[in-house]
Amino acid sequence: MKTTNFFLILFALLISVSCKSKVVQSQDNETEESEFKSESKPKLVLAQWTFNKELFAGEMTSIDFVNKASEMGFEGVEFVSQFIKDKVNDDVYLAELKLASETAGIKNTMISVDVSEVKLGSSDPAEQDAAIAKHKEWIVAASKLNCPTIRVNAHGDGTAEEMISTIFNSVKELANFGKSYNVAVTIENHGQYSSDGKWLSQLVGKLVPYGVGSVADFDNWCIEREGGKLWGTPCIKEYDRYQGIKELLPTAKSISIKAFDFDEQGNAIKTDFKRMFKLIKEAQYDEYLAVEFEGHDMDPIEGVRKTLELIERCW
Repeated sequence: MKTTNFFLILFALLISVSCKSKVVQSQDNETEESEFKSESKPKLVLAQWTFNKELFAGEMTSIDFVNKASEMGFEGVEFVSQFIKDKVNDDVYLAELKLASETAGIKNTMISVDVSEVKLGSSDPAEQDAAIAKHKEWIVAASKLNCPTIRVNAHGDGTAEEMISTIFNSVKELANFGKSYNVAVTIENHGQYSSDGKWLSQLVGKLVPYGVGSVADFDNWCIEREGGKLWGTPCIKEYDRYQGIKELLPTAKSISIKAFDFDEQGNAIKTDFKRMFKLIKEAQYDEYLAVEFEGHDMDPIEGVRKTLELIERCW
């Protein structure tokens, strides 16, 4: 079922519900039309990380994921390198995955590349070169999937100023390499300094002349964790997510519409969707919106459904 039909069904179900702002997200018990309602439909794709537990457990394959996205009415998908990392140089598999997407009527829009062993912002030149080489493999793989974009992480070591310089050089080389394959490079707010909207917007701004853009995630705004860890420990300092999204929107090529949990009215608990969509529309953003559900106490299919309903109410 295509996206348009999917949203017509949702609209029929939700026509009496509006998107009124509350403390964290909106009250939906009134019936007047939201001032932010739009006649245009958002271009929705499904982020593969939504099904990370099923994929890691071997209960779902990437081809299964593509077919599920088609069944749910999405236009396209965003892959995650972790689920096909052993296939990056496997031309036969990449051809099968590309064919599966074409058969399902799904666009392959991006590969979120996570290379944890070497970092693009490393102060060690040998590690930096290794990281660039690893990412070039993913650019080639993306081209074979007819996928126009990869997302990289701005991770490394050093001061904020040192990492701006180091990552600029790494990503500039990747961007120039990607031009030969018609694959662009984007950087997401995804830990360390990149979760500081001002820092990331400054970095991406320097890279815009090379065709680089940003990926703006509704979440991922923790700029300091206990023990100095990148992941896995409590956040002790968080950047304002609305300010961060506003700073990244001018260069955004994708936005991660991320939700974790919902209240009794179906509103996202962590993020005010109405406020986010207001910022998105004010910026005249017209690229993909990637639905990514990361809740732990709800089936991912149900989480995606509730996220779609919330988008329909607040768009």
